[in-house]
Amino acid sequence: MRAPWLNVVGIGEDGFAALAPVARTVVETAEHLIGGERHLAMVPVFGAERIVWPSPLGCVRPRLGTLEGRRVVVLATGDPMDHGIGVLLHRWFEPSAIAVHPAPSAFALACARMGWARTRVTTLSLHGRPAELLIPHIAPCARLLVLADGAGTPAVVAQILAERGCGASKLTVLAHIGGPREQRFVWHGAADVPDFHTLAVEIEAGPGFVLHPRMPGLPDAAFVHDGNITKREVRALTLAGLAPVPGGLLWDVGCGCGSIAVEWLRAADRTRAVGIEPRADRRAMAAANASALGTPDLALIDGRAPEALDGLDPPDAVFIGGGLSHAVVDRCMAVLRPFGRIVANAVTLGSEAVLLEAHARHGGELVRLAVARAEAVGDLTGWRPAMPVTQWRWTR
Repeated sequence: MRAPWLNVVGIGEDGFAALAPVARTVVETAEHLIGGERHLAMVPVFGAERIVWPSPLGCVRPRLGTLEGRRVVVLATGDPMDHGIGVLLHRWFEPSAIAVHPAPSAFALACARMGWARTRVTTLSLHGRPAELLIPHIAPCARLLVLADGAGTPAVVAQILAERGCGASKLTVLAHIGGPREQRFVWHGAADVPDFHTLAVEIEAGPGFVLHPRMPGLPDAAFVHDGNITKREVRALTLAGLAPVPGGLLWDVGCGCGSIAVEWLRAADRTRAVGIEPRADRRAMAAANASALGTPDLALIDGRAPEALDGLDPPDAVFIGGGLSHAVVDRCMAVLRPFGRIVANAVTLGSEAVLLEAHARHGGELVRLAVARAEAVGDLTGWRPAMPVTQWRWTR
């Protein structure tokens, strides 16, 4: 077995001298040294070619390919496998080609400074990513550690929290942590914030706070919609059938305002979702809902199934809510990953007939869902039934 040619070395604010002996030797003997300007400035000149990360990072992949077999070192901040460059490099190259030499991560150092148990803290990165990713983690008394996207991150986070009734939350800036320029202070809006920092957030809910738990079944009013929405109770049962799992991919066929896809993305970590919707106004609503509810990574496709499904990654789960047909069912079944789930809902007789035939041909579960809500009837209260929904569930 060949030795790894690509070494990824984590370096902290304490610089080159604090590296472990093995990591220091790897850097000293490198032929090509790659990193940000800040990382490269920490390392003495040893004769290696120095390459500054381009923007976007993907531009360097062809160059790295030409260096295979040489002694290449990539410098990273802290732990390269914790929201770091090491994750991307493992997508590009075989694991056997890479050796990772981590330093303490920003999260580990932040927990040490704050006295927080790492297992009881939610960690996320807003570096180069939408700030809305914070939203699903907003809950009373929650503690978050956030890798910042520059000096403006505390203000952006504070605004998101204030808009959701958590304006009294405490934000602590941990800047240049682990080095001689380390700073720690509570942010109140006026202080100068260094670009390179981790933000510790202690959420305090106040007046106006509305809990939007990650468990499926958000109120219909949480979504912008035109009436064409999978209603709350049916949505919760639909998500139960789809069974979101960490890292799973959902196809939401005929996604409408995106309520199913959004709740899938909120329900488990690292999930992905693709919404297929031919109407531009509904795609716009789905995009707005995804942003407001903290799932800005929802991918939306203009098209109709089954043609619009061409070229998509095989799904772990499929929801068919619009455009239901035998061709769509067959296509989704054909590409579903092992142990994948399909859930299809029908409210019309024509769509129901498709599900009855699918059940007869392929088995699975067939369920009739009926929901009634208490509403005013004059001066009294009575039950107003919603249209019944026929639901077919199938697992590969």
